[in-house]
Amino acid sequence: MTQQIPSTEPELSGVRNFRDVGGLPTTDGRRVRYGVLFRSGHLAHATTEDTAFLSSLGLHTVFDFRNAADQKLEGPDVELPGTRNVNLPLSDPAEGAGFWKLVRDGDIEQLRAILGDGKGATRMVRSYRAIVRERTEEHGRVLRSLAEDSVPALMHCAAGKDRAGLSIAVTLLALGVEREAIVTDYLESNATHRRYRVRRSGGGELAYSPEVMELLSPLFDARAEYLTAALETIDEIWGDVDTYLERGLGLTPELRDRLRERLLD
Repeated sequence: MTQQIPSTEPELSGVRNFRDVGGLPTTDGRRVRYGVLFRSGHLAHATTEDTAFLSSLGLHTVFDFRNAADQKLEGPDVELPGTRNVNLPLSDPAEGAGFWKLVRDGDIEQLRAILGDGKGATRMVRSYRAIVRERTEEHGRVLRSLAEDSVPALMHCAAGKDRAGLSIAVTLLALGVEREAIVTDYLESNATHRRYRVRRSGGGELAYSPEVMELLSPLFDARAEYLTAALETIDEIWGDVDTYLERGLGLTPELRDRLRERLLD
């Protein structure tokens, strides 16, 4: 039997943006079960205490959506006894490598050129749309795994905001969670204690000046417009969520029912 845990959020020192997705309402009056679906940033810096807590959740599978470059930068996840780790990169290591190097190392003029005048937010919207459009195989694999045997599960990327945020959103859509609740959960990543720590070369005042942080904010914010763009892409390409799940992701009605049985009260 799946362990039921309280919805109170633990204090994790080395893992950002952790939370239980339990309690979210579905359109038919049910709720996501507590203790079966979690989300977070990467686990590479988990402390001994963090690892003990995560191990206590009885996780079957950790889905890691980082690419090889992310893992090289941050390190591999800590090992959780008895837990399967599945790496499903939702972005390519070479994709935007030059861009992210400028984010880390660029001076103010370079940052203005690549992020100013709304370019940062436009890039994020484009990225969200692309992941929904191009990563159907990976998202389908996640949903089928959850329906078959992979719960309790934790989904994470680097910050736990974008790639993990989209994968959680797709899972919640399959469960029939209300869209407003999906967006509300996504925006929880903006809480101060959850946000990814921006890392810039040098570390001096100029590296983290107010203008620099303002330019970088679209990349590190969770903004409703990003997730809304992803949901609109589903509607534009597949017409509705049911068609997206069945034809786009290969989730049959039988598997979807099984998924709901596993994850809903």
